[in-house]
Amino acid sequence: MKKATLTCLCFLIASLAIAQVSKQEKQVLLDLYVATNGLKWNNQWNLEQPVETWYGVTVENNKIIGISLLFNNLNGTLPASLGQLKSLEKLELSFNPISGSIPAELGNLPQLEVLAINGTAVSGSIPESLGNLSNLKQLHLSSNQLSGTVPENLSNLKQIEVFNVFDNDLYGALPQGLASCQNLKQLMVAENNFNNPDDFSVVLLSNSGAKIDLFNNSPQIQPAQSIIAVERDENED
Repeated sequence: MKKATLTCLCFLIASLAIAQVSKQEKQVLLDLYVATNGLKWNNQWNLEQPVETWYGVTVENNKIIGISLLFNNLNGTLPASLGQLKSLEKLELSFNPISGSIPAELGNLPQLEVLAINGTAVSGSIPESLGNLSNLKQLHLSSNQLSGTVPENLSNLKQIEVFNVFDNDLYGALPQGLASCQNLKQLMVAENNFNNPDDFSVVLLSNSGAKIDLFNNSPQIQPAQSIIAVERDENED
């Protein structure tokens, strides 16, 4: 009996030892490495070592759940294959010389809670597919070269807590449906060309229980439970 138990234990240990990230998920990381000139990264990956040891990669239950590579000199475009990491909860790629557009395939990440691509050279429009990210809590797209309007279906982000598109070339109306997202605490939309930020902030603050005075030169928010960065028409001052 003891011998049988020992044998089972050995098999269990062996199976755990060989458990690893799937070839498909590893290939996605390799796609990212190649597409953004990994040989020039500040912190490179040793491709001969297990994925779990790669800088900025978090693995849980043999699934990639986090990629955090900010300030790492990623230079290139983001591969569409990132949308295959179905267990990914965090994608942090801020402050890298990334160019090109935001892959629409990122909208295929059902577990994603944090998407941060601040301070890069990404351009084009915000993909409508991001409205499919039902678990997204933080969207950070500030200080890029994004243009166009904010897709109306981003109102579907019911779990959103931080909505940050500060300092881009966006215009038009902010989706009013975002104001009904009860978890929204931070809205950063200044340095764009939106035509309804004041109206939006009033609705948002009303929902959150905070107060804002839009008639003074320096709007005051009390209590400080929401952070609002909005544009103001200089002709109103």
